[in-house]
Amino acid sequence: MWTGLSHCLWKTLWIRVMALWNVRRRLWNAPSAPPAELGVGGSRPGGRVGVVRRAGAWQDQGVDDPTPEPAPYADGPVAALRRIAFLLERSRAESYKVKAYRSAAQTLLPLGEEVADRVEDGTLTDLPGIGPSTAKVVVAAVQGRVPDRLATLEREVGGPLVEGGERVRAALRGDLHSHSDWSDGGSPIEEMAFTAMELGHDYLVLTDHSPRLTVANGLSVARLTRQLGVVEAVNEHLGDDGFRLLKGIEVDILDDGSLDQTEEMLGRLDVRVASVHSKLAMDPEPMTRRMVAAVHNPFTNVLGHCTGRLVTGNRGKRKQSEFDAEQVFGACLETGTAVEINSRPERRDPPTKLLQLAIDMGCLFSIDSDSHAPGQLDFLAYGCARAEELGLEADRIVNTWPLDRLLEWAKP
Repeated sequence: MWTGLSHCLWKTLWIRVMALWNVRRRLWNAPSAPPAELGVGGSRPGGRVGVVRRAGAWQDQGVDDPTPEPAPYADGPVAALRRIAFLLERSRAESYKVKAYRSAAQTLLPLGEEVADRVEDGTLTDLPGIGPSTAKVVVAAVQGRVPDRLATLEREVGGPLVEGGERVRAALRGDLHSHSDWSDGGSPIEEMAFTAMELGHDYLVLTDHSPRLTVANGLSVARLTRQLGVVEAVNEHLGDDGFRLLKGIEVDILDDGSLDQTEEMLGRLDVRVASVHSKLAMDPEPMTRRMVAAVHNPFTNVLGHCTGRLVTGNRGKRKQSEFDAEQVFGACLETGTAVEINSRPERRDPPTKLLQLAIDMGCLFSIDSDSHAPGQLDFLAYGCARAEELGLEADRIVNTWPLDRLLEWAKP
């Protein structure tokens, strides 16, 4: 299974996964929040407890906190740092603001009781990646207090991301489009997987970019092969916990409609998202041929962010690609390919007019986060609100399906 991994990589992965597992187990058993406080924003009801649990949950539910101020906090410093990073990511903060908290959490993960000892003897900032701001968070958490930074973020950005969509969000079982630091994401594979578990997912598809997209550090055949070994190792470590990390790719649709990866490698994957990332201003006729050819490729499962538009954000705005939508969605309907409802707020892709057309034509859909950081996995709430507003039935959304049905559908 994981024989392609070096002993060093296997050992490092094992340490990180087991450390995250211990943090998660502690959160499951911690009494600091009532049972109803299991998620935040668009999180699936009944999700696993973890990074998604909010600090100060007693007050949120109108229950008098039985303990005096300052508010008690029992989840520990790593959970506090991860929660802060999660909230910054889901509120689309700049990555440099998040990095300090993610790095500090990684530093503390394997240390156990040593963290409390360092707080007591004042040597916490001697550790790599622990600066004054993150040290304040750690000290407060070790002392059993809600860190000020965490309390502020919970108050300002910890609520629902969007109104509506709760019915569709409750039906989602997973996410078919996510990125790790193997391409242009910001966090390790195992951190993405654990956050997905904590949000209540049954599965998450890891879809890092294909080789041609060098600006996003796309994966060559050799690197993708190595990544598949990491995915297998993560699943082996997790065991039978009701969650599975799936092997996938966001594969570029090349100019002629072919896919930017070998058939041998595409055949080893569970789910494949095909997207246009280049020559987005191509004339409508050749763009239509390009997209239809990609949809007819037997390895294509999901047509990702079909217009490529950007409507807001620090990357600026970008006009949508022009193509014959009836032909493209007709090809999706014919082949059973899902049209992605890309939930990133700067994309909102497809635009409402095209999304309504695809719904009216009878297409299948996938509501995906296109997350590049753990907190962005919660972006699903945006796509669910759009789907619910337009009356899309849950059974036409492939990531509401159980894992076995999803994998059978995704077979070439």
